[in-house]
Amino acid sequence: MSSRPLPPTRALRAPFRALAVLALALLGAPAARADVILHAFNWRYADVQARADQIRDAGYRIVLVSPAYRSEGNAWWARYQPQDLRLIHNPLGDTTAFRSMVAALQQRGIRVYADVVMNHMANEAFRRSDLDYPGSAVLAVYAGNPAYYNGLRLFGDLRYNFLSAADFGPARCILDYGNVFEVQNYRLCGGSGDAGLPDLVGNAWVVSQQQQYLQALKAMGVKGFRIDAAKHMPAGHINAVLTPAIKSGMHVFGEVITGGGAGNAEYDRFLAPYLRDTDHGAYDFPLHNQLRSAFGFGGRMTQLVDPLAFGQALPPSRAITFTVTHDIPNNAGFRHLIMDPTDETLAYAYLLGRDGGVPMLYSDNNESGDNRWVNAWNRADLKAMVRFHNAVQGSDQQVLSAGDCHLIFRRGNRGIVAINKCGNSVSVPVGMSNSVLWWNTDYRDVLDGTSVVRISSSTYTFNLPPRRARMWLR
Repeated sequence: MSSRPLPPTRALRAPFRALAVLALALLGAPAARADVILHAFNWRYADVQARADQIRDAGYRIVLVSPAYRSEGNAWWARYQPQDLRLIHNPLGDTTAFRSMVAALQQRGIRVYADVVMNHMANEAFRRSDLDYPGSAVLAVYAGNPAYYNGLRLFGDLRYNFLSAADFGPARCILDYGNVFEVQNYRLCGGSGDAGLPDLVGNAWVVSQQQQYLQALKAMGVKGFRIDAAKHMPAGHINAVLTPAIKSGMHVFGEVITGGGAGNAEYDRFLAPYLRDTDHGAYDFPLHNQLRSAFGFGGRMTQLVDPLAFGQALPPSRAITFTVTHDIPNNAGFRHLIMDPTDETLAYAYLLGRDGGVPMLYSDNNESGDNRWVNAWNRADLKAMVRFHNAVQGSDQQVLSAGDCHLIFRRGNRGIVAINKCGNSVSVPVGMSNSVLWWNTDYRDVLDGTSVVRISSSTYTFNLPPRRARMWLR
């Protein structure tokens, strides 16, 4: 799938100006508990388990793991080409390893979310002409060691294929990504004659197989589902699979990539209908676009005061917030969405400091070659931000000051977040006479450990260093 480049932001029009009113509107009522998701992208299940204590100690309470079923190939994208849903067997591990990982994380109070592919099956046109899955070659592998493979079985009978040509739509590639019918009914193809990913239809048999798969994951202790390529599925198919019984006690959210929020064609054609026709959450691509705009050249931090009010963020109860997803660095068509490294860190301070949505932190094994997100989950600054997030959960949010360069907001009386995106220092006097923040008490920055805010008069001046964030915790 491709996304059109976003229009350039407006040139910087005026020097920094503080808002006349220091105490702006609340950004929303306190949200339900929103623990940070660690996206352990393409991690082996055994590696996730081995790091369970570190993950817990770093403050993560949810881990999103890569798709769990049978697939082949060492490339990361091969995980998104399912051959068989009836067992887990791929380079990341098998059913036994997956079950052990879930149990180990559960023992430490960490929930596992599964990345789920329901839109398509693996593109195997280069090796066979039929649409029988998993196919005769894989069935022969099962038959060669039935005790082992049946021990990995989630459901079904591994002696037979579980899908056939009747379970797929037409072998036509999406040509117009703005056409809703094509996007939801034709194949994702790579061009140059690529046959594409066989697109599943939502008939009764397909739905029943997908339901059994999700029920099996749930029975193993999985607590959430990320629906991959939800943009490419009709809502009727999604809702038929995800019944109230399957969704009960689960956090379900979809991947619907858009170039912005309200007024953006992709948002209006795909994400708005998804939110309307399901009760799922979704990746907050509108807010991601707003982050890129605000932190980019000519952008203003005032854009982040209340983006929801302008349709440029999802409702807090539906939003999965992020600075980067696995598609952004790993697919050429999305690499224009990569933020400047410093801006990305400042954006994390915003997302992990604010009230609203469930923040997700991405950490990979350098699949993109950028060498930028390897072990990001264990970075000292990001772990400090997670600690701040956990400490202020449930506290209300109020903006204290905002301008072209800076944004300052409080989280109840527990913490204060300040971000200066510009290359010059900023000094901001803020009235404290009616503030709920405590006076004559130290608020210490969790990021540098030394900067302290101590309010002792009716006005406090925040001195913000260039290109830095502060997250002061009482």
